[in-house]
Amino acid sequence: MTAKIHHMSVVSDEAEIGDNVIIGPFCVVEGDSKIGAGTVLRSHVTVGPYTEIGEENDIFPHVAIGMQCQDIGYKGEPTRLVIGNRNVIRESCTLHRGTVKGGGVTKVGDDNFMMVGVHIAHDCVVGNKNIMANCASLAGHAEVGSGVNIGGFSAVHQFGRVGDHAFMGGFTTASMDVLPYMKTAGTRDTKSYGVNVIGLRRKGFPAETIQALQQTHRILFGMGLLRDEAMGKVSAEFGSVPEVVYLLDFIRNSKRGVIRG
Repeated sequence: MTAKIHHMSVVSDEAEIGDNVIIGPFCVVEGDSKIGAGTVLRSHVTVGPYTEIGEENDIFPHVAIGMQCQDIGYKGEPTRLVIGNRNVIRESCTLHRGTVKGGGVTKVGDDNFMMVGVHIAHDCVVGNKNIMANCASLAGHAEVGSGVNIGGFSAVHQFGRVGDHAFMGGFTTASMDVLPYMKTAGTRDTKSYGVNVIGLRRKGFPAETIQALQQTHRILFGMGLLRDEAMGKVSAEFGSVPEVVYLLDFIRNSKRGVIRG
């Protein structure tokens, strides 16, 4: 089945439009862009150049995808935005292309749910199955894992990281890295409040894994040990648990430091 393009939309002849794509009224799709099969642009959606959108995405009114980034060093280079499959992008979201100095591409994975007003800045990397609530924002070069919940009006600092299955409460300011599997909240005095037990149970994590993560959090932040000593103790006791290994690697690889309890 060929695409359905409303007669009041403007689609460049240089755009590649997949089968079963629906483009509603008042949309603009610029050249050198690609929209995968089954994706829907409901209305008033703008797709900038050098943008690749995967299959079966549902994109709501007044979304701007693939526009040039808000970086004063950007000089019009043909950088890119790549979006995966089955994402829901609600009204007034903005997703920007990358910069040359940041690798040239902003990446968004599959099955993400972005609520009204979400902003994803240049050179961000976003994984799969994340939920970003209203007006949550990622500054440039931020990295978000998979299975993450980011509360409304929360913000992640430039070059900040959010680990897999993290939960960020509303209005959280993440000026340092957000630990995977943990609950993190706060505006100025942001803290980690331990393992997101309810969320991990809902996702089917085994009780033994959750308990290991709880003990890990206690050893790392509740026993007054030096970092290397605490991490060595965790590795000795729970080094066979993949989620704990990932958590320890996340901390070791942090350049901004992690938000502690």
